[in-house]
Amino acid sequence: MGLNLIGIPLVGFITIRLPFDVNGDTAKELLSTAWLFKIATHRVLSLARQQNLLPGSKIGWKNMFREVAYGIIPNRRYADGAVTLVMGIYESCRTLGVDFRGVELGDWLMFQQSELEYPAKSITLKPNYEFHVTTVRFDGSVGRVVIKPTIPKNYEKLLGAITTKRVGYMGRVVVRDYGVRGSQLWVHGEVQVTIPMDVYHERMARHKRNGGKLFGGVDVNTDRINLAIIDEDSELIDNKTFWFSEVTARGFPKHRAWSIIGMRVHEMLNYAYHHGVKTLFLENPDVLGRLRLMWVRGGDRRHENYNHKVSIFRSTIIEKITMKAPL
Repeated sequence: MGLNLIGIPLVGFITIRLPFDVNGDTAKELLSTAWLFKIATHRVLSLARQQNLLPGSKIGWKNMFREVAYGIIPNRRYADGAVTLVMGIYESCRTLGVDFRGVELGDWLMFQQSELEYPAKSITLKPNYEFHVTTVRFDGSVGRVVIKPTIPKNYEKLLGAITTKRVGYMGRVVVRDYGVRGSQLWVHGEVQVTIPMDVYHERMARHKRNGGKLFGGVDVNTDRINLAIIDEDSELIDNKTFWFSEVTARGFPKHRAWSIIGMRVHEMLNYAYHHGVKTLFLENPDVLGRLRLMWVRGGDRRHENYNHKVSIFRSTIIEKITMKAPL
C-alpha cells in the first residue's frame, strides 16, 4: 500500500516459500538429509539440556555443539543449522518461562543453513530459479540434487534480484509430505528462502507512496484489527475495526482462517491508504526465539503471566501487516 512503518525493527528478514514435488533418487536424498538433520538436532538438544550453563552467543553455541552435529550430518552449514535451531528453542523457552529441559521436538522433517550468505553454498539459488541442494545420504556420503519449485509470477523479480544484486540469503528445505506411488518414492515440500526485509519491499512494491499526512495506529487482537487515524496534532480523525471473529470458533479450518485474516489485513491497509494515512505505527512483536517454538511438540507451555499462543497468533498477524504495508 506504500505506507511507512514505525515500531518494527529497521533491519528484519522475511521468508518466502516455494513449493516443489520430486520423486525417485532426488526424493530419497532429500529425505535422508532431513532425517539426519533431525537426528543431529535431537542430539544437540539432548546435550544442551544436560548443561548447567549455556553460551550467550551463536558463536558460543556453534563452538560447543558443532562437532556433535557434524558427526551425524557431515556438512558444516547443516550442522550449524541444527545448532542454531536448538539455540532458538532455548531462547524461546527463556522468553516464555518454559523449562528448556522439558521440551521435545515436534513431528517435522527439514534441513537448513544457519546464516545468510551469497551464494548460499548448500542450498544454492541459480539464475533460472532452480535450487542446487547438497544432500547427505544415510551412509554419510554427500550428493547434490536439483529442485525446480513452482515460482509465483510476483516472486520472479525478487529471486532475480537475489542473484543479480548478490543478496545474502538463507535456504531451508521443508518436507511437507512423502510416500510411495507406483513403486516410486515421492516428496512434496517447500524451499524456503530468507532474505532481508528491505530487499523484499524494494522489489515487491506495486504502489507509490501516497500524499497523505495522517498517522495510523494499529492494534491487533485475537478477533479484530483496530485502526485509529490521527493528524499531526494527535487529534483523532477516524477509527475503524476490521473483524475476523469467526476464525476463533473451535474447529474452524486453519487455512480458511488465515485467508480471512489476510483479507482483513488488506482491507485495513487499503482503508488507511485511501484515507490519507502515510505512516502506520505497529507494535514490535515480542521475539519468541528464532522459530518461536514452531519446531517443538504441542503440550503444556502455559505461564501464569504469558499466553504464548495468543502472542504468536498476534505476532503473525503483525508480520503479515509488515509484509504488505509498504507494497
